[in-house]
Amino acid sequence: MKQIKKGSIVVRKSHHKDVIFTVIKIMKINGQDIALLRGLIERFEADSPVQDLELVHPKIVKEELKRFQQKIDDKIQKDLTSRVLTENRHIHEQVITGKILHLDGDKKYSTKSYYYYKKLGLNAIVKNIPEYKQPQVVYSLLEIYTPDILIITGHDGMIKRNVGYHDIYNYRNSRHFIQTVKEARRYDAEHHKNTVIFAGACQSYFEALISAGANFASSPARILIDFLDPIVIAEKVALTEKHQYITIDDIANELRDGKQGVDGIGANGKMIRSVTFL
Repeated sequence: MKQIKKGSIVVRKSHHKDVIFTVIKIMKINGQDIALLRGLIERFEADSPVQDLELVHPKIVKEELKRFQQKIDDKIQKDLTSRVLTENRHIHEQVITGKILHLDGDKKYSTKSYYYYKKLGLNAIVKNIPEYKQPQVVYSLLEIYTPDILIITGHDGMIKRNVGYHDIYNYRNSRHFIQTVKEARRYDAEHHKNTVIFAGACQSYFEALISAGANFASSPARILIDFLDPIVIAEKVALTEKHQYITIDDIANELRDGKQGVDGIGANGKMIRSVTFL
């Protein structure tokens, strides 16, 4: 039997093999080998005794990754198809979509997110920055790129499920997301900006993220969110005109688990549309 090591693709037997993970590292804790895990196709971080892990067959991994990519491609095609372009030779229309800065703690998801934005023709900068470093760099990145929309995401998870909902130390990365939001709002205050912010990942501390200043955040029900959820928010805000206010009700049916996965106070769109009559 192959040994489980860094980079192995595994499931947890005690959790009914519900999520496929990549092993990030293996630590020795109290004499026991403990693996730090990150979801292969979910924004979820966890740990587990190595003895509770089971390797996933490469064929299954390949099929899951293929389905993952197909899901992204299907969403892109659906969104492109839904954009109804009304042409009129007497009208010239200029559209400037909202500018997106996306910070993602996962390199693979950073690449997938950029692919999504590019295919949709959105103006987006995507940076792969570990969750713990995001508070340190967000202010300077906002100064450099001056975005309309900021996405703060990566991996998260509750250390103990069903307890400690209001204990910041019961979340793996929520405290980093919260501090990043605060730094972004400090930038806004000092530069007279009004950035629309999404923050969080799977099982993140929703209430604290909203209190810190996020417009949208995960996860009210402390559930796993979909990879696409943060970029669905970014896309909606970027393609909605500035005079229109967006609530979560306008987006919920496009999110995998609706308002259980993502909620918030809403925001105005960031698209500018100008029409010239010829």
